Amino acid sequence: MLENKLKNYLLLHFIVFIWGFTAILGALITIDAIPLVWYRMLLAVLFIVLYFVWKRKSFKTDKKSLLKFFITGVIIALHWIFFFKAIKVSNVSVALVTMSTGAFFTAFIEPLFFKRKLKFIEIFLGLIVILGLYIIFNFESQYKLGIIYALIASFLGALFAVLNGLFVKMYEASSISLYQLFFGVVFITVYLFFTNGFSVSFFKVSLSDWWYLLLLSSICTAYAFIASVKIMKFLSPYTVMLTINLEPVYAIILALLIFKEKEQMSSSFYFGASIVLFVVLLNGILKNKGALKSRFLKNNPRKK
Repeated sequence: MLENKLKNYLLLHFIVFIWGFTAILGALITIDAIPLVWYRMLLAVLFIVLYFVWKRKSFKTDKKSLLKFFITGVIIALHWIFFFKAIKVSNVSVALVTMSTGAFFTAFIEPLFFKRKLKFIEIFLGLIVILGLYIIFNFESQYKLGIIYALIASFLGALFAVLNGLFVKMYEASSISLYQLFFGVVFITVYLFFTNGFSVSFFKVSLSDWWYLLLLSSICTAYAFIASVKIMKFLSPYTVMLTINLEPVYAIILALLIFKEKEQMSSSFYFGASIVLFVVLLNGILKNKGALKSRFLKNNPRKK
């Protein structure tokens, strides 16, 4: 059991690294956030459908489930739109560090759905993340709009993670991913239709953007989406969200290597970002300590 949990935790870190690369692709792709997410979700749906056909998996699901998947599909679509908007109006580093507030939002949202009490340590760690964000906001005020977009994306991401934490107990990860992404595409399509968003320029995508979109939709979306949902069978939403806080660390390193001067920030930014990393490491230590203590008490009931 412990070995299986460790395996899934390492897989989660790999997925978080992929998500860090997602931000890089978002900066490299030249089209706007809404068409970017539309293409991403549409292509990802096609890849997952091919996976279903290859594995001979059934597409059937009940109507009640479809409603749940529609709601969460809209949430994930909006999450990605605000996420990529944040990158477009600021940069990769600012957007991803701000996204780390997801752990703070999850600390309040998760107890409502999992019917448990608020944990002081989760709120405390979330507040430390907010402190790191405050330091960044104070010294990088030119990125205010990007920070606001990223905060909205962070809240939606936390809500989505908690809801999927419930769904994985009832449905297969691949089915959840397929229908959520499908309904996300439907939602954006309806929005674009009524706002006259579909135009000739909408479908004019450069060759380099197509390559980036294919990579984004296959590895960074279809694979990572299914794998991340499956992992939630073994890890709590809060642990998942806090581990996702490592995404800015991976992405900032990649961004500095790829974009160089454009991603170089002030020392205050890196101080604030280091606070976020500290929270992730502290959470890992506390979670492992708690798990070891529980295991010890279970094996030695007289020690309680």
